[in-house]
Amino acid sequence: MNDVSPFKAATLHDVAKAAGVSLITASRALGNPGVVSAKTIEKVQAAVESTGYIPNLLAGGLKSKRSLMVGGIVPALSVSQFLPTVQALTTELAAAGYQLILGQTAYDAEREESVLNAMIGRQPDGIVITGLVQSQRARDRLRRSGIPVVETWDLSDRPIDMVVGFSHLKVGGALGGYFLGKGWKRIGIASGDDHRARMRRDGFQTTIGRELPTAFVPAPSSLELGRRALGQLLETDPHLEAICCSSDQLAHGVIVEALARGLRVPQDLAICGFGNADFGAHTVPSISTVHVDGAEIGRLAARLIVARCRGEAVAQPVIDVGFRIVERQST
Repeated sequence: MNDVSPFKAATLHDVAKAAGVSLITASRALGNPGVVSAKTIEKVQAAVESTGYIPNLLAGGLKSKRSLMVGGIVPALSVSQFLPTVQALTTELAAAGYQLILGQTAYDAEREESVLNAMIGRQPDGIVITGLVQSQRARDRLRRSGIPVVETWDLSDRPIDMVVGFSHLKVGGALGGYFLGKGWKRIGIASGDDHRARMRRDGFQTTIGRELPTAFVPAPSSLELGRRALGQLLETDPHLEAICCSSDQLAHGVIVEALARGLRVPQDLAICGFGNADFGAHTVPSISTVHVDGAEIGRLAARLIVARCRGEAVAQPVIDVGFRIVERQST
């Protein structure tokens, strides 16, 4: 019979009592099973099941100086382009015995710093961050913490520690070249107001060679905001030929609004997104976009963290995964 109260966490003492062994034997059976008999291990494991005991990883971590936890920070889980990174990061870390704990910043700089402080205070074995940390105070604190850090989904020759990503300026520049190659002259931009989207806009405008009408929307973007953005852009220039959007979600909304206004896509208005969201290949028309291998970013980030935790030298702390333009029906 299980005598452990449902309102109190089971302890190793409870396991030892249920198994009919000493406390030290129960501890050895769980932490160093090679020194006890198979029959004892079986009894202790059965006691663990019956009591619902969960080992105190923090206490173990104090001895080993390892928490077996990695902190992950994303702007928002609702943004589909980050999901492959989170999934691959989780899988790769789990294979090495680590668990991923996630925090969300909601694209807010103060919130990012708050989440980072909470992560650092819990001393994880590593921290993986979406984007480059903008706060110098937060960057300094991360460096002083000694925790391995991987910034992702961006690129810098001076990361806090390590970085896996790509250049948003180059993405914008490549899209600008693509638009110029199509011969479009009356061009607009629908952009999120976050740092990375603004960088892509800067690269795009630099290649086009002039300031372009832009509808900024709050991040994270959505179909609704895309519809609203097209309305703003058409008020500025009713004869736009093409629109560059900072995400596939925005592009989808722009397409829906364009069709609702009787515009043909791409004959009357060409539209391009960013992120290669799963739905983009299946909309009508399908959405031209920029593909970034988010899963590879997650895998590489996990491997860098695990290597550092094992005391291995990291030969390449800055990794550029690149990108490619995917042309579909919308352009």
